[in-house]
Amino acid sequence: MATLPLPKISSHVPFGGVLVASADSGLRDQLVSRFTHRQCPVVTANGGADALGKLESSECDVLLLDGYLPDLDCDELIRIVEQQYPGVEVLRIDPKTRSLVGTPKRWMYGWSDAFGTCGSVIEVADAVQNPADTGQNSAPQAVEALPGMVGANERMKKIYRAVRLVAPRLTTVLITGPTGSGKELVARAVHELSSRADKPFVVINCAAIPEALLEAELFGYARGAFTGAVQPRAGRIQSAQGGTLFLDEIGELPIGLQAKLLRFLERGEVQRLGSAEVFQVDVRVVAATNAELAQRVANREFREDLYYRLSVFPIELPALRERKGDIPFLARHFVAQLAPGRTVEVSGAAETQLMAHDWPGNVRELMHVLERALILSEDAPIIEIEHIQFSPVPHRDEPTLPRKGPVCA
Repeated sequence: MATLPLPKISSHVPFGGVLVASADSGLRDQLVSRFTHRQCPVVTANGGADALGKLESSECDVLLLDGYLPDLDCDELIRIVEQQYPGVEVLRIDPKTRSLVGTPKRWMYGWSDAFGTCGSVIEVADAVQNPADTGQNSAPQAVEALPGMVGANERMKKIYRAVRLVAPRLTTVLITGPTGSGKELVARAVHELSSRADKPFVVINCAAIPEALLEAELFGYARGAFTGAVQPRAGRIQSAQGGTLFLDEIGELPIGLQAKLLRFLERGEVQRLGSAEVFQVDVRVVAATNAELAQRVANREFREDLYYRLSVFPIELPALRERKGDIPFLARHFVAQLAPGRTVEVSGAAETQLMAHDWPGNVRELMHVLERALILSEDAPIIEIEHIQFSPVPHRDEPTLPRKGPVCA
């Protein structure tokens, strides 16, 4: 089909994205390519049952429904969608002409305009543009993502807003969420959006340093404090003077150090190991953990006073399986990051495979899967489904035992 000249339309793509339900893989791939280039999240389904599953697992505001589905009558599917997902706009595609049937029940920026100027669904997809590209403000504007972060999920929007509210203040921030969900990116955004952005951002992983060395790393030490301490040394806290200290995996901080950290948080004082001298510091603290700190407090594995001192402003990151509508955005971001200078797309079938995965490793796992796919594709311009390979999920016969050590009195 020849491409017709299309008018430029001031539009706002529905925030949750588009679900394309069609048994025609060619049509699915064409629509995925067009919506992807317009920075619109798009997922695909090859039948009615698959479409219902995608509506359950992803955030879609528009369902583009092919007039023929192999497993479910279209009218029946529409009835189910209207009952179970009343916020989803269903647009039917004529299986012969590929044009959209009828008009939207609700006004949708760009989509509604496109109906009067375009013929086929492909042309409508070409006409729908990102409002950022039009330079017009007739449509609602999306919340800008944080530096280094990608995602349009409603929970992520709330996180973006929360970070921008707290960043200019000195408030201590506690970031929680599963491994690989982007906690350090949020911590860096808090620092970069604050007045301390030109000062140090110092990271210390409380789980990566042996307990015997952690106190010296945090607080520093005086000459002669232990064998080999021939010169005094400032700790990570003092190194962050005027800036931000990021305490990653704070849930793994040994009980013996928690009281000393609490004193620093409350008074801004640092006492080096082996010294009576007290240093006053000006450091903003951001902490992160994938542990349930409240449960650790209940188990007397974490000090309650320290818990409340750290969680002045808590931010909880969702797992990737809870924001699957962001996967197309993230995939494009990582592909561009991992293959600079190349134009690489993810096929509709490959994207469907990504959407179906449970992502126990979260965003970090997605990045690694795409890095592997780029290697397996051998510099091809399209990542196909055969290039998508997932790592085996580790199986534990017994739950991980809690870290042993003294408990809080």
